[in-house]
Amino acid sequence: MKLSRAKKLALISVILLVFDQVVKILVKTNMHLGEHFNVLGNWFQIYFIENKGMAFGMQFGGEIGKIFLSSFRVVLVVVIFFYLKSLLKRKAPWGVLIGVLLIMTGALGNIIDCMFYGLIFDSSTFMHTASLFPTLGGYAPFFLGKVVDMLYFPLIDTSWPQWVPFIGGQHFIFFRPIFNIADSCITIGSLYLIIFHWKFFSKSMK
Repeated sequence: MKLSRAKKLALISVILLVFDQVVKILVKTNMHLGEHFNVLGNWFQIYFIENKGMAFGMQFGGEIGKIFLSSFRVVLVVVIFFYLKSLLKRKAPWGVLIGVLLIMTGALGNIIDCMFYGLIFDSSTFMHTASLFPTLGGYAPFFLGKVVDMLYFPLIDTSWPQWVPFIGGQHFIFFRPIFNIADSCITIGSLYLIIFHWKFFSKSMK
């Protein structure tokens, strides 16, 4: 049976979402905060942290900021969904559809954390591994769950030369942020569209 483009996109989105959530749940239920192990040398590690706000571990304005950010993500996903539907009707190039789909799927992956993880997990700490569906209930109300991050790529781990003004001798790591698969989808989709399909969007704006 030949799948339509819409069904192919839906299948890709579901596969990425399931992959994202399975990895997060495995990390959350098997590792305590700050625990890490090497995957490929020292430059690719699984390093478990959680964040209350934006992608790559950034924070945003406490609980009110968290609710605002989560609500914004929901609105963004809805807008992107309808935009994707319009692109399908316009028979946009497959690459454009994939790029937009990656952004939408990534945003949705982190929305799931914010909406449900506080309800279905107890707290992860530096000494305690979280349980799924704990008898005493979750660690946070609906919409106030934390996003699980685990992908860490310290490709360069060194110190600045002593002769560098102000920062000489200080520890330097690149790439320092820790992120997840959903973040990767957003970043890859955005960069892909900017690099390879900017002409499509520039024509659409005329």
